[in-house]
Amino acid sequence: MTPHHEHEFEAAPGLPEPLPAGERILWQGAPDWRVLALHAYHLRQLAGYFGVMMAIQALYHWNAPAATLLSSLALSAALAGTALGLLALGAWLSARTTLYTLTTRRVVMRIGIVLTITLNVPLRQLRGADLLARPSGVGDLSLALAGKERIGWLHLWPHARPWHLADPQPTLRCIPDAAAVGERVVAAWQAVQSMPASATQGAVSGVSTAAAKSTLSSAGTTHTVTA
Repeated sequence: MTPHHEHEFEAAPGLPEPLPAGERILWQGAPDWRVLALHAYHLRQLAGYFGVMMAIQALYHWNAPAATLLSSLALSAALAGTALGLLALGAWLSARTTLYTLTTRRVVMRIGIVLTITLNVPLRQLRGADLLARPSGVGDLSLALAGKERIGWLHLWPHARPWHLADPQPTLRCIPDAAAVGERVVAAWQAVQSMPASATQGAVSGVSTAAAKSTLSSAGTTHTVTA
């Protein structure tokens, strides 16, 4: 019997084709949708904005009949709740359809709600990785690419480092135990750098050699690894 999973075109969950001989999966994970809703879809800020607008609305209608004031606020609350609910649904769907995979040679990002795309980022093509860790342990791991080739920021969102429009960085957003995942990425990067280029070019042809230094920073602390 053939194992069934949601994305039938995948050779394995998160992977569009079987891994080459000698390559293995080190980690797989997905965003925490609640944290994604707060930090990528900005639900907290939007809820605050709607609250301020409703307060202004209440002041504007302060001298109106109570029924008018209440009906006006009820309509605004319903519209605000609908908007926030749709954004929360979007965050849940985004997290549910996303799978990040770290192998011994690359980072694979399967993303997209309606149209699913798979991004393949060879570890040799990284010039650095920046970790934003939150007190809960959930955080973002941004991958800075070497060379001139870039992936469009809009193609990546919400799996992109915020505000880095000129230099889009694929980002593993809101992943649990982000610091440990970052250390795994650094260890895998170090292992790849110690291999001859011919040993990893079978996975992706035309891979450019990464810069000789990769940086992983977290909560004000920077860890630097050098090839």
